[in-house]
Amino acid sequence: MLDGGPTGGHVLRGVIRGQRRRIVTASFLGMGHQGCEALVPVVIGVIIDEAVSTGSSAALLRWLLVLAVVFLVLSTCYRTAARITDGAGEHAAHRVRLDLGAKVLDPRGGADRGRLPGALTAVATGDAARVGAVAAAVPYAMSALAGLAISAVALLRVSVPLGLLVLLGVPPLLWIGHRISRPLEQRSEVEQERAAHASGVAADLVAGLRVLKGMGAERAAVSRYRLTSRESLDAALRAARSRAWHDGAILALTGIFIAVIGLVGAHLAMRGSISVGDLVAAVGLAQYLLGPFQLLTYVNGEFAQGRASAGRIAEVLASPPAVTAGAARLPHPFAGRLRLRGVTHGALRRVDLDVAPGSLVGIVTKDPAAANDLLLCLGRELDPDEGSVELDGVPLSELDPEDARRAVLVAHHDATLFESSLLENVRAGADRPAEDVARALAAATADEVAQALPDGVDTVLAERGRSLSGGQRQRVALARALAADPPVLVVHDPTTAVDSVTEARIAARLRELRRGRTTVLVTTSPALLAGTDRVVVLEAGTVSTEGSHPDLIAADESYRAAVLA
Repeated sequence: MLDGGPTGGHVLRGVIRGQRRRIVTASFLGMGHQGCEALVPVVIGVIIDEAVSTGSSAALLRWLLVLAVVFLVLSTCYRTAARITDGAGEHAAHRVRLDLGAKVLDPRGGADRGRLPGALTAVATGDAARVGAVAAAVPYAMSALAGLAISAVALLRVSVPLGLLVLLGVPPLLWIGHRISRPLEQRSEVEQERAAHASGVAADLVAGLRVLKGMGAERAAVSRYRLTSRESLDAALRAARSRAWHDGAILALTGIFIAVIGLVGAHLAMRGSISVGDLVAAVGLAQYLLGPFQLLTYVNGEFAQGRASAGRIAEVLASPPAVTAGAARLPHPFAGRLRLRGVTHGALRRVDLDVAPGSLVGIVTKDPAAANDLLLCLGRELDPDEGSVELDGVPLSELDPEDARRAVLVAHHDATLFESSLLENVRAGADRPAEDVARALAAATADEVAQALPDGVDTVLAERGRSLSGGQRQRVALARALAADPPVLVVHDPTTAVDSVTEARIAARLRELRRGRTTVLVTTSPALLAGTDRVVVLEAGTVSTEGSHPDLIAADESYRAAVLA
């Protein structure tokens, strides 16, 4: 499903195939339930003709026993089918969420392009649930169709005209129902898009809440979300109205159809073409038909909404990867030489850069866009438009993204902490040796953060680390990057929220911990840059000068302005 560029139809068919055992089992049980439901008025008609009309107590008891068995079977089939059907829907939705998660976490990336994180969450929750509901709706559709077929056969036994009326009348009703569901499908798709966008905006605002408060932009943020939420509400109301019109129109049509069956049956009884018991059976079957038609109305609505959601899921699954998977391998032993040749992407303009193995290099740029584009290229989150990034002479574009990222770890400035213990955040789910974790905590001075917490390193952090201050979050995030101990580490502004004394300690300890390993610091911090072997300055997206930190401070006014301002 992930690599074939699926459509909405592929998603729905895949969901149904994945749950075929549950669907088939539930369908047969549902058919048994509907069949027994259809037999109830038939048995009652037989009781009237063979027991009530004749006054036979034995026949009455015999047919009452048959009726009790029918009720026992139909209730058992219904309970079991409902349980299996609900399980099919939940398992199908879970399978879709797993596929979406695999796509989002694919090392090649691409799923989040042009989408807010909250929008992806909405697809993985609301849309996945609606697609899962399609798998749950299939047994209901099959049982409803079986009920219609059984009732048609029963009516043919009572009267050929009545049976033909059902057999010839149901297909047009189903076709009309499908046509009526088209507006519901379109409006459901818009509803889900608006809801996903609203979720994305909400997540975006919550993530930047402190920044918004610092800027005094709360009113503008509230206004933006209110507008987005109103658009989502309007779309939801339009979809709800469409669903109401859809269900009402289908029920009106089926009501007319059932009334016609009842009138034809009454006319035949008055002419003496059918017995009183047959008339009771015909009227009972006409009333029973409301159940299958209601089921088909429900199924039609679920399929309409499911098709819309499946299309949105398919868009995510079919997103082209941001980078391709190469087949090249890094040399062994691995030295860690990093080289950029003519790299052009976004704000970068033909960047040439050499980082010797085991060196500590600082990169200074006043343009945040240039820093971000450089990090994306070094982390192989994208490939540059022109030029190449090489690692020990092998272009990153020729490596598998996972291999490239195991060799080059890029620690972004806005690293996110998770709702788990401080220690687990530093380990990042990997089995790190305790001594490596301890050294990383000390180098980032995150051990001091742990000492200030009630349960030390076992203290559970709030979502996104909000229970910590900005400086504490940065120190824990830096400790996580250092604990990974990659051959090449690229760190972006790891100490912007840390006081100067602590920053100086971090600079000295970081250099000592990373001795012999290639490290790149993208920063304007004078404390960090003072500990580097060499500093490279980017201006207008290209390398303008390089040298040691003291030499650049003394000779380059632009560098002084960028670093000491």
